[in-house]
Amino acid sequence: MVFKESVTPEEIESLELIAFDGPISVITERGKDYKDAIKHLSSCRIIGFDTETKPIFNNKAHRNGTALLQLSSETNAYLFRLQQLGLPDDLAAILADRSITKVGAAVTDDIRGLQRYVDFDAARFMDLQTFAERYGIKDKSVKKLTAIILGRKVSKAQQLSNWEAAELSRAQQLYAATDAWICLKMYKALLGA
Repeated sequence: MVFKESVTPEEIESLELIAFDGPISVITERGKDYKDAIKHLSSCRIIGFDTETKPIFNNKAHRNGTALLQLSSETNAYLFRLQQLGLPDDLAAILADRSITKVGAAVTDDIRGLQRYVDFDAARFMDLQTFAERYGIKDKSVKKLTAIILGRKVSKAQQLSNWEAAELSRAQQLYAATDAWICLKMYKALLGA
C-alpha cells in the first residue's frame, strides 16, 4: 500500500472524526477492575500505548511526573492513574513482556517517565513515528499519521488539559483511550492486518 508523505491541516480538517468506541476503564486502585485489566492485557499480542503528563505553561517550572498510562487492546482501553496507583509490578511486567508488542508514538520519553515510578526493562516497544518512515511517511504527529494512514482525524482538544485532576472528564477519558488505541489501529493498518 502506498501512503502520502505528508498532509496539510486543511486536508485533515475535511476528514471524518475517529475515536475509541469500546469500554474505557479508569483505574486508581488494585481492585477487580485492575485485575481484569492485567488479565486482558496479558492475553494480547499487540496493544496500544501512551502516557499523559499535566502540562506546564512556565518553562522555569519543574516538569510534572507521568499522571496517566494508557494501554488499549482493539476492544478495551485502560487508563491507569499513576499518582494514585503507582506502577505495580504486574503492570510493569506487561511493559517488560517480550511477547507483547506495545505500539505508541515517540515512546522514549514516555518510557523514561514511567521508569521514574519503578525501574523496569522496557521490551518490544514499537515507535509508530519510526515505523511509518519505512512506508515513506514523513509527518510524525499522531494527528497527521492518523490522517495519512487511516484517512480520518482525531481530536486533540484535551491534550493540554489537567491530567492530575481529581476526576478525569468524559472528554479526557475518550481522548486518552483514543490516543493509545489509534496507535494500535495504525500499526495494524501499516502491516495490512
